[in-house]
Amino acid sequence: MKKWLSDIIYSFPVQLFFLHLRNNLLLIGMWIFVVLLLTGTIADLYGVKYLFLSPEYMGEVGFNSFFILGAAFGGFFMTWNLTTYLLDAHHFPFLASMKRPFTKFILNNFIVPLTFLVFYFTYTIWFQRYFEYWTINVIFTNCVGFLLGIVLMLFLSSAYFQFTNKDIFNFAKKRKGKLPPNLIDTISPNRRIDRIHNIKKGTVRWRVDTYLTESFRPRIVRSVQHYDYKLLFSVFKQNHLNALVVQLMSLVALIVMGYLIDYPMFRIPAGASILIMVSIVIALLGAITYWFDGWRTTVFFLLLIGINFLTKFESFNHKNKAYGLDYEMEPAKYTYADLQKVCAVENVNEDKNATIQILENWKKKFPNKEKPKMVLVCVSGGGLRAAAWVMQVLQKSDSLLDGRLFSHTVLTTGASGGMIGASYLRELFLKQQMGEDINIYDSKYIDIISQDLLNSIGFTIVTNDLFLPWAKFNVDGKTYRKDRGYIFEKQLNENTNNAFTKKIKDYKSPEAEAIIPMIFLTPSIVNDGRRMIISSQGVSYMTIPPIGVARPNAVEIDAVDFGRVFAKQGAQDMNFVTGLRMNATYPYILPNVYLPSKPGIEVMDAGFRDNYGINSATRFIHVFKDWILENTNGVVLLQISAQIKVEEIVPNDDQGAIESMLNPLGIAGQILTLQDYEQDTNLGFIFDLLGRDKFEVIRYIYYPKDDMERASISFHLTSKEKKDVLNSYFLKKNDEKFELLKKALE
Repeated sequence: MKKWLSDIIYSFPVQLFFLHLRNNLLLIGMWIFVVLLLTGTIADLYGVKYLFLSPEYMGEVGFNSFFILGAAFGGFFMTWNLTTYLLDAHHFPFLASMKRPFTKFILNNFIVPLTFLVFYFTYTIWFQRYFEYWTINVIFTNCVGFLLGIVLMLFLSSAYFQFTNKDIFNFAKKRKGKLPPNLIDTISPNRRIDRIHNIKKGTVRWRVDTYLTESFRPRIVRSVQHYDYKLLFSVFKQNHLNALVVQLMSLVALIVMGYLIDYPMFRIPAGASILIMVSIVIALLGAITYWFDGWRTTVFFLLLIGINFLTKFESFNHKNKAYGLDYEMEPAKYTYADLQKVCAVENVNEDKNATIQILENWKKKFPNKEKPKMVLVCVSGGGLRAAAWVMQVLQKSDSLLDGRLFSHTVLTTGASGGMIGASYLRELFLKQQMGEDINIYDSKYIDIISQDLLNSIGFTIVTNDLFLPWAKFNVDGKTYRKDRGYIFEKQLNENTNNAFTKKIKDYKSPEAEAIIPMIFLTPSIVNDGRRMIISSQGVSYMTIPPIGVARPNAVEIDAVDFGRVFAKQGAQDMNFVTGLRMNATYPYILPNVYLPSKPGIEVMDAGFRDNYGINSATRFIHVFKDWILENTNGVVLLQISAQIKVEEIVPNDDQGAIESMLNPLGIAGQILTLQDYEQDTNLGFIFDLLGRDKFEVIRYIYYPKDDMERASISFHLTSKEKKDVLNSYFLKKNDEKFELLKKALE
């Protein structure tokens, strides 16, 4: 029993595993990180786990997508082995005395990868069977695709090393006793001496009695004391050099692929992109450790400082731009004094009068004897979940109301995914109004807007944005760089058959004639927290509460009229889809947009200031309350939210001292709940402003069925998530809301 246990403990695979636990915790941490993503322990809210469990490629989940994911895992697996071989092979001099030492290292370095694979297949089979309801045949095909992807990558790697890696026998035969070229000078002297000493003396800190051969049979390790230690070391150095060449080639390949992001076939599944990114991190950590050893921590921090310093210069710092704006013009002035000029009385009156004319045109849709109900639609953010939910609510409700919902709607506003869905439906409605044969209630349009956007973004981050974006494109003679912002807009247009190819100005006339509702896009300004109001109409009246116009300096300006501030830079020429992206800029997923102003400002997701569109709607009502009271029968604020209104209270019981110290920071994570509180206060003011019989709030909220997990807030939506989102419309809670809406519009 004791010998049996000793044989296991001192076998090469087990000793390698112990070595990793002692020396390579950061590299082991990469495996743990992938597992945490895979299980939803990390980033579950954004649906990252589905990128591994239900990968999508070219709009489909199946053999091809799993094959690519498997190939990416094969690359991850090889990078792991290359890096650990680079760092740890010298601890085991007996390897250099064998044929194909790197191959034997991989075979014996199986414990961590095999554990991961067993877990992955167990977890993904369970997920596909019980969450996607796929048949056994489909699951089997997907798993085979994953395995074949791994096999392909291992075959390509093996072919390379077969022709490039030399073992001791090659050196002995070709050199005829002469020492190979000195490859030792590229590392620090102390490490060189230590490693040569270990090999020369034949002493190993890690005792190994047996190893596995290519036939997976254990074999006893032979002594290497009779070998020339310099010859043994040459084997390791030559193998290490080839490993570094492979890693360098991988980086070059990624950069080249980044140039091909325009072609859909090169946009691999986002899960594969993540694995590639983790592989790069492993290679980087390994390279720093290999070259600098004990100085690796210092070098790592110096590297971060150096990168931060270099990226202060424009040549090394790519800033995403708003496509269509002219960045060669003199920058717009962005000071408080200039913002005050924007909301001057003459500007506000001009924009108010123009909007009142839009309202008059809207009123003409209804018989003169009737005062119509005005509908303001407020949609929440929430990725494709929100886009699908908004489309479902608007399609079904307007269909059941025989078109009355759209005809009564004056304004739509909100954040990120919800505005993508609302804008898409508005564009379809406009095409229908212009005479195109379109059934805007067709469910296929929900399928279209729910198509994956995350894969392209993830791939572009890895192959392009992690480096300095260098590919360029033109918009109306203006040049910009391709990055994940560019690919987001391109993929969205590809998914929707180019529904979003118009400029901001192209909607000015249809809105002015009340053919379609107005839309306000309201991204948040990072520099000062104000909202940027993007519209084809003049909206200076939205930048400050009405009292601020009558009494200057009574209240502060809290928003910016994009059209007026950036008029000289071509605000109306900006791509409408760029405005949508600015309104849906998830941190890190999409880049913040830098605007041509002085001082420079950047904008990000509207949800940080107004995730539900309520602030915009209540300000609009406040500004036009007199016209509303005189010309309408009241206002219906239709809120379509992908977020639950009343969240479950999370207890703070049984917390430790460290957890308690973090409690004050926890309120920062309640940003949407805090918005709810403040916006309900605003709604309360509107009830008092218009009268309780002239104002009604109707909320459609996405509720997951029973105890099912909520669909993720992501640019990727699985079929089961989409089904759950769409079915929420027919739940009793929301069915009651339709009756309220129907009654309000009768």
